[in-house]
Amino acid sequence: MSTEVLLMNDVAHLGQAGAVVRVADGYARNFLFPRKLAAPVSAAALKRLDKIRKEREELDRIQLAEAREKAAKLKDVSLTIRAKTSDGQKLYGSVDETAIVTALASQGIALDRGQIALDGHIKELGAFDVPLRLHPQVSATVKVWVVEE
Repeated sequence: MSTEVLLMNDVAHLGQAGAVVRVADGYARNFLFPRKLAAPVSAAALKRLDKIRKEREELDRIQLAEAREKAAKLKDVSLTIRAKTSDGQKLYGSVDETAIVTALASQGIALDRGQIALDGHIKELGAFDVPLRLHPQVSATVKVWVVEE
């Protein structure tokens, strides 16, 4: 048998929040309902979903504004990171996301490691443009200078 449920959150391979989908009774009863991922289709569930959606939109709007503000701050930021070298050009170790976050924190800018979009660790001296993902709609770039210690 199957039951129609209203998704309260995005569920992988099932649908996005607000969608009405048919699922097996056991899946709804044992997985979706206890985790509050879905609710039985009813007027009360629709009201609750509307409230949740408004709260998420407000939170997203605030996060977007904060990300734009942070991007404006980062526009002219340049970092210098000192590192040991093994042969004058190649680094003994590497410069990773943590080193960049630490250097930004010393300038009063707080970011998470996950917001730095390095393709790989920096392993040589020079100047690098490091992309940052501050929000799905906002990105920025920071100039990182890696110099010999």
